[in-house]
Parts: sequence; C-alpha cells; structure tokens
Amino acid sequence: MADPARRLAKPPDASDLLFKALADPSRRKILRLLAREEMPLRRIEASFRMSRPAVIKHIRVLKACRLVRVRREGRRTIHRLNARPLRAVEDWVSHFDRFWDEGLRRLKRQVEADA
Repeated sequence: MADPARRLAKPPDASDLLFKALADPSRRKILRLLAREEMPLRRIEASFRMSRPAVIKHIRVLKACRLVRVRREGRRTIHRLNARPLRAVEDWVSHFDRFWDEGLRRLKRQVEADA
C-alpha cells in the first residue's frame, strides 16, 4: 500500500530542482569551469577524480535545470553555462538582504560608538 504522506507531497518545482542541483560541490565546480569557457566533456572530466559516467550524471542534472546547454561541433559535444536560471537563486537570496543591512547598520553604530 502506498504511503499516504507520499501521495500528498507535491512534486518538486523548478526552483527546488535548481537548489538541489547546486547543493552538490561537483556540480558547482562544473558550473565554475563552464563560467570561464565552453568545453567538451573530455576537458570537464579532466578536472575531476571520478568516472566518466559520474561526470555525465552530474551534467545531466545540470542540463535538466537548464544550467548547462550543449551544442554539436562536428563529432564533439560542447557544454556551456546558461546562467539565466541562476536568477531564481539571486531572487531568493535577495529576500534576506534586510538581515545583512540591519547587521551592517548595527556594526557601524558599534564602531562609531567605540571611536
């Protein structure tokens, strides 16, 4: 019999998948590599101490979130960063700016009071 809590759980939305993809350090490293330049799988692989299938799996997750795009160049597949979905991360983090702003104001008051 199916778990009732599982039936009630909503499927993950795009931002949930994006944050899960970004939670993995290997995927973040792939994004940093691709932020510098486009590259074929072989060059991405060379930056890791993991199997080719493991790297492919990470890239597949990034492609599912639309963070990585590919294009064919002859027989090679070139991977590149698509930073547009990262806007959702920026938007989410911006909701917490007020905490930074308040902390900086308190720090400024403290430094001025000590001076």
